[in-house]
Amino acid sequence: MVAKKKAFTLVELILVVLFLGAISAICIPRLNFAVVSNQQVECLVSKIVTNLRHTRTFAISNAANNSVGFALNMVGSAPYASYEIVNLNTGATVDSYTINSDINCTGGDQFEFNPSGNLSGGSDTELNISTGQISFTITIVSATGMVKYTKD
Repeated sequence: MVAKKKAFTLVELILVVLFLGAISAICIPRLNFAVVSNQQVECLVSKIVTNLRHTRTFAISNAANNSVGFALNMVGSAPYASYEIVNLNTGATVDSYTINSDINCTGGDQFEFNPSGNLSGGSDTELNISTGQISFTITIVSATGMVKYTKD
């Protein structure tokens, strides 16, 4: 009578584990992380648009005490690594934010809102944010201070 095999041998189990390890070592580096990168860009665009709107709101709400306004300034040269919100009356930094180094942020570097909420003369009106797969343009209407963005 022949005995039936009821379990895997240790050698068979080790070979399966090695095979799965080799397959995962080949496949995981080839995964496309573009979706994560695109989400980071969309998040940054939303964050900058919100901060531009907050800067405009600061300028309007503090008009009685601040006749100059507030600005959102990109720090450094393009591609920018960070930005800050500045009280133009005192020169004090209200808040600052960093930009992920994987994201390319170029365009205007100074967005000054006066107490009526519109952009001050000489302020920039566009900012471009992108990675290899996706690109956005943030635009500020000079006359009204309205902030909008479009996917390019």
